[in-house]
Amino acid sequence: MDIRFLVPGNVRHGSGGNKYNARLSEHLTALGADVEMVTVDGDWPVGSQTDRRRFADALDAGTTVIADGLVASGAPEEVAGAVSTGTRVWILSHMALADHPDREARAFAAATGVICPSEHAASRLAKQHGTRNIVVARPGVDQVEAAVGSEPPHLVVVAALLPNKDQELLVNALAELRELPWTAALIGTEHADPAYAAKVRAAVEHHGLHRRITLTGELAGNTLEQQWSAADLSILVSRSEAFGMVVTESLAHGVPVIVRQGTGAVEALGTAGAGAVWDPDDALSNTLRMWLSDPSLRKSWRAAARKARDQLPGWETTAATVLTAIAAAAG
Repeated sequence: MDIRFLVPGNVRHGSGGNKYNARLSEHLTALGADVEMVTVDGDWPVGSQTDRRRFADALDAGTTVIADGLVASGAPEEVAGAVSTGTRVWILSHMALADHPDREARAFAAATGVICPSEHAASRLAKQHGTRNIVVARPGVDQVEAAVGSEPPHLVVVAALLPNKDQELLVNALAELRELPWTAALIGTEHADPAYAAKVRAAVEHHGLHRRITLTGELAGNTLEQQWSAADLSILVSRSEAFGMVVTESLAHGVPVIVRQGTGAVEALGTAGAGAVWDPDDALSNTLRMWLSDPSLRKSWRAAARKARDQLPGWETTAATVLTAIAAAAG
């Protein structure tokens, strides 16, 4: 099967969506699909008329297309036009477009189908837009070494410094726990939103935590694995999250996770006891204090996270789910 995979050119950091796209493409290829990855430049998620024309040109007639939602969800006319000429267009929705719900609803209605990374995301799209032809293809994980941990306990947040990821909230919570031993690393690019990154850095300095909280920038390869190896706890308190790939990445390393209630990260964490679901009505510092102050709790979370490692699906499962759906539509 020939598949053209359209991805946005204006997301240049290692976002979860970019990682998902790359791994899905790789494993669709491993299953025998002929995948052409095409980067579509533009000011997405809506772009200019020229941007959308460029997107329309990439929707080659008669092929099967998987289009990242950042490109396709804001371009309903282009999606409808392509489908009318025989192109099967699947929109891969990593997250809903909060500012353009009408455009998104029309794009989903015109598309052959929608691919989502979680039941949480699929349920929200169905409720908001009435979308029915949704395939849930949860992100896979790679086999990696289990974390060793550190003394004092080391906390990691692996996410671009963005308001939605709420790293400033975490810095302020950690400032209330000065008397306890810990270190932390905020691992993610500062270039996606430089103004917010500056606020996070200023909060670290304001609280005098520059020797305990490190802003590493975006890491990959061995340098990222070193951080995972040293980690005792991962934190993802995003205000919204379709799934939260870093949660299963944490569990793959045997590292427990704290996630925010009401987000798709709760689904990613599962029910294995490998961490906690934080209720925003309570102070985040209370949840962190509980974990930092109780060695037996830290031990039980770590044991549950290590047990969860063996139950996580690989990317071949994600790719097989997607390939089965688009093959059925093509047939």
